[in-house]
Amino acid sequence: MSNNKLGLPERKAVIFNIQKYNMHDGPGIRTLVFFKGCPLRCKWCSNPEGLERKYQVMFKESSCIDCGACVSVCPVGIHTLDENKKHIVNRNIDCIGCNKCKDGCIKNSLSIAGEVKTVSEIFEVVDEDSAFYEMSGGGVTLGGGEVTSQPEFATNLLMVCKSEGINTAIETCGYSKMENIMKMAEFTDLFLYDLKHIDSDKHYELTGVRNERIIENLKELLHKRHNVKVRMPLLKGVNDSEKEIKGIIELLMPYKDYKNFKGIDLLPYHKLGVHKYNQLGMKYPIEGDFQLSMDELKQIECWISKYNFPVWVVNH
Repeated sequence: MSNNKLGLPERKAVIFNIQKYNMHDGPGIRTLVFFKGCPLRCKWCSNPEGLERKYQVMFKESSCIDCGACVSVCPVGIHTLDENKKHIVNRNIDCIGCNKCKDGCIKNSLSIAGEVKTVSEIFEVVDEDSAFYEMSGGGVTLGGGEVTSQPEFATNLLMVCKSEGINTAIETCGYSKMENIMKMAEFTDLFLYDLKHIDSDKHYELTGVRNERIIENLKELLHKRHNVKVRMPLLKGVNDSEKEIKGIIELLMPYKDYKNFKGIDLLPYHKLGVHKYNQLGMKYPIEGDFQLSMDELKQIECWISKYNFPVWVVNH
């Protein structure tokens, strides 16, 4: 499918991953497209390479042999050897995404987070698995990072997918201009919509933004009868108390019987992305173990299902 058939411009976006055969982020077998750039800074983020829109060098120090091959090929001087001949990544210099260091690394210690793609290039990858979508009721899910950080591209990609009969979903933090979300909503079959904390002050402490805009956008989507499944990232001792869960329930209660309200996913905290912080030269923002036990998750399920809300635990 070409953009030209729909009369759309061939937009470009910065993408950091495309994941096939996903079973957790929407119905059926899905292809996930990860957009770079996010307005939030969640302390537990498992995709730190998606926070910034720019290219970023990811460096696995444990496998590096300090050969200096990357030093000689980097056109902007990001890679150097110190006085002890040890490889250093200068994080004050912006990567230009040429991939020369990655291609020259004999130990595969380097990779570049971020790649510029056109709508047609992304759709070509998505369309490869159309048979799986048809068989399973699956499709494409756009996430990140945050998909609404590159709204024009996302809208056009959704339009192309819908024109070819591919089911579409968006995984979003909801912190965006309402007009951008509503434009995407025209071509989106399902929103997977994060609610990280009901208290706006605590939401700010945890994510760097307040939640009023997020809640306003959520209500608008539900009022306009767009399909929404709420997702609740859960951290032990942070947002898992009965009071906090009931606050979410009270917010959603007016929409419980809406056919377009598709229930609640519980997303238990995990540490799968912790190693990526070190590769990016970043410190993991929180210390301690915030994982919930199965009994604790069942208790939260019970609090929610008591109000006749459909609820599922999603373990990525």
